[in-house]
Amino acid sequence: MEEINKILSEFNSVSLSQIEEVKLMNRIDRKYWFHISDLSEILSGSKSDYDILEINGQRLMDYETTYFDTPDNQMYLFHHNRKLNRIKIRKRRYYSTNKDFLEIKLKNNKQRTIKERIEVKKPEYGFSDHEVKFIEANSMYSGKNLNPTLNNKFQRITLINKKKTDRCTIDLNLKFTNHSGKIILDDLAIVEIKRSQNLKSSPLLVFMREKKIRQRGLSKYCTGRAILEPGLKQNAFKPRLRFINKNITLYTN
Repeated sequence: MEEINKILSEFNSVSLSQIEEVKLMNRIDRKYWFHISDLSEILSGSKSDYDILEINGQRLMDYETTYFDTPDNQMYLFHHNRKLNRIKIRKRRYYSTNKDFLEIKLKNNKQRTIKERIEVKKPEYGFSDHEVKFIEANSMYSGKNLNPTLNNKFQRITLINKKKTDRCTIDLNLKFTNHSGKIILDDLAIVEIKRSQNLKSSPLLVFMREKKIRQRGLSKYCTGRAILEPGLKQNAFKPRLRFINKNITLYTN
């Protein structure tokens, strides 16, 4: 991490207020994931095209997420079975701003990601009446029938294209916890490039292609649950689980 932190310090910084135009709550996105040893080269190759988000002097920021699902794991299974118009419901704490949000993320049948969210006063496993109404207004689910199924902690780097055309998040130091146990994936890096329209002209996407880093989907929610709960259906996730088991150090405490 020392080398990564050094490279992060070399980026020009932008503030949260400066990136309002690239919030991208309705977007197309592409994910890449690989061993963290490849990250330094990717960051170094991005400095000329991207700035870095900095909040209160922090460029590597802490997040914590609680995911919810139905008693029969419908959201997990919809993702596994590659159904479109699928939803994730979560509460996320943004430690850099000391704010918490209830978020609903839809992947629609046009491969667009649409996110709706409301700020909540404090993180809770259950839902207030206001939160139940928000869930019912923005999804096919009732908040009264959802249970917390996974807790996820990670650190995030956010890069903003200097032309404000796309943004990139890089998630590191992932930790997953639920009733089945705890795992830590310190060696895994997850890169997501987000843009309102055509991604092909994204400088970072072009760089990934040049370095022969293949675009591969990965849901933190589904991956965490698949590792912690081997009894869940997971045939579709086996390639990523094999990669993780072979290349990523897995800690259980």
